[in-house]
Amino acid sequence: MARRWRDSPWLILAVLCLAVMIVVIDNTIVNVALPTLSAKLNASDSGLQWIVDSYSLPFAGLLLAGGELSDRWGRRRVMQFSLVAFALFSLVAAESHSMTQLIIARGLMGASAAFTFPATLSLITASFDDLADRAKAFGIWGATAGIAIAIGPIAGGYLIDHFWYGSVFIVNVPVACVTIALAAFIVPESRSPVVRRIDLGGLALGSVMVTSLVLGIIEGPSWGWLSVTVLGLFVLSVVSFILFGLYERRLADPMLDTRLFRVGAFSGASAAIATSFFCLFGFVFLVTQYFQLVRGYSPLSAGVHTLPFAIVTMIATPIGAVLALRIGIRWVVSSGLVIMGGAMMWMTQFSAHAVYWGPIVISMMLLAVGFSFISSPSTSALMGSLTAAQIGAGSAVNETTRELGGTLGVAVVGSVFSSLFGHRIGDLLTPLGLSHHSVVVAQSSMQAALHVVAMAGPGVQSAVTQSGINQAFMDGFHRGCIVAGVSAAVVGIATFFFLPRKSDTPGNATHELARTQSV
Repeated sequence: MARRWRDSPWLILAVLCLAVMIVVIDNTIVNVALPTLSAKLNASDSGLQWIVDSYSLPFAGLLLAGGELSDRWGRRRVMQFSLVAFALFSLVAAESHSMTQLIIARGLMGASAAFTFPATLSLITASFDDLADRAKAFGIWGATAGIAIAIGPIAGGYLIDHFWYGSVFIVNVPVACVTIALAAFIVPESRSPVVRRIDLGGLALGSVMVTSLVLGIIEGPSWGWLSVTVLGLFVLSVVSFILFGLYERRLADPMLDTRLFRVGAFSGASAAIATSFFCLFGFVFLVTQYFQLVRGYSPLSAGVHTLPFAIVTMIATPIGAVLALRIGIRWVVSSGLVIMGGAMMWMTQFSAHAVYWGPIVISMMLLAVGFSFISSPSTSALMGSLTAAQIGAGSAVNETTRELGGTLGVAVVGSVFSSLFGHRIGDLLTPLGLSHHSVVVAQSSMQAALHVVAMAGPGVQSAVTQSGINQAFMDGFHRGCIVAGVSAAVVGIATFFFLPRKSDTPGNATHELARTQSV
């Protein structure tokens, strides 16, 4: 029976998509719980950013290692063991009673997810011999990841409304158990024909590069952008980036063949994927708080109000894949980025109480269309530029760009928001004679600002109203949207000149690389 099931690549794909769903949804399922976590765990804005990024940061940092280990030890085995760890750390996160404990648990969940994700894409490549079917499978896989991100806030909102905040983590356990059991019966084992040594030096340098960059961005508003610590972190990130490139180029068999970035299809697709997730994660981080803190929605209502994005993503993703085949990846992906940029810029017109069935819904639908036009075609372009021996590392690069883009989206957009929000709150409270400590606490988050004002007495309450604090939030919201929108538009124009006109066939990047090296 198991052998017959393993003869069906589409059934294998269904199990792999379930694994993808569980690890991807945790990128956004926690966002709708942020106001609750801020109140329960006394988390500041930077603390909330860390609750989100503590998952995606190790996810991004360990994906390349995950791809290497799955190629070496067996892709199904690594996927199953990592899902066991993911379920266990989800239990720890569910029982967390402090912000630090939750951040650590989320980090371990992200590290586990990093070994699940590249294995799924490599298993898809190994399971589908027909190139046309493989392209369809990539599209379904990409659509699954996009839908998981989109429905995360809805699922999280339902759980928060009906259970305690730990339910957004404990729900992972039964799903992981089912996936592990199905994989044992349906998914065949697969390994890379080429066994390579683990690149510990590259892994260490890459981790330092990403971690120091994200740490500096998130803590910049509270530590000071020009402080020695923050500037030192940025310098460390740049130095690590340079050393990583030099180190990898010296290896005969590197973890990340940096020479592949000379190929337009590979580098253009990577940039497009990273930027789309930069915008998306930044948007989700802000809009779930906007719905709850400014508009007063419950967690479930906040999640439901993001439903237009999820619905349009499901509809537009296959349309984007078809358009890429008909008019070319270049036009579809570049247009998608420009559309995402336009949607983010439109969000700068939101007021605190904008009409939902107007600019809010339209901007979410446009954002979904743009995102859907990018994900699947870019994945096809990136994976199509690799040889069979490179698919493990290639799938890890594909996912690293997603998670790194999302991590930076929360870090950058969140920090831009936090900086301006804190500045506006300081302008409101400082002239009223509050202590410096009270002002600093109020600047840390919107809930903290409301609490400080409530405790300050009638004089402060009459001078600083809810609408004033809401406006401070919206100012930060708008500035964050501008940063994301401009980034998407610029990258959209740039990638047009790098992406292929039509879908590539496997190995194109290697042939192109060989050609450029011979010149």
